[in-house]
Amino acid sequence: MGSPPTLTPKTITNTHPIKANFYHRVYEVVSRIPYGRVTTYGAIGSFLGSKGSARMVGWALNHTKTVPYNLPAHRVVNRKGLLTGKHHFGGTRTMQELLESEGIKIVENQVVDFETLFWNPCEEEK
Repeated sequence: MGSPPTLTPKTITNTHPIKANFYHRVYEVVSRIPYGRVTTYGAIGSFLGSKGSARMVGWALNHTKTVPYNLPAHRVVNRKGLLTGKHHFGGTRTMQELLESEGIKIVENQVVDFETLFWNPCEEEK
């Protein structure tokens, strides 16, 4: 497996050739989510200049099996910290187990202390 492309937030949206491909832009942001942190579909969409595109971000992550590198897609949850994408991980507990292996506590399919663990690319990737 190769590594994700190295881009800055400015090249993602302004000058890099993949800017026309929303899915690849989503993958670049997801590749930057720090270990032990989570973000939301909506936060990724907002960072990419497509506020309100949370569902499209989810669709992009549903296609991560087609990218030639591993993405920490398990770190993307809904706006309330719920593990809404868990059924795409090949088992009902796989997403939870991956998050817990990073020290993130999950109770009833929800990230505990979500506000503290939330990584906002709009603020942290400037």
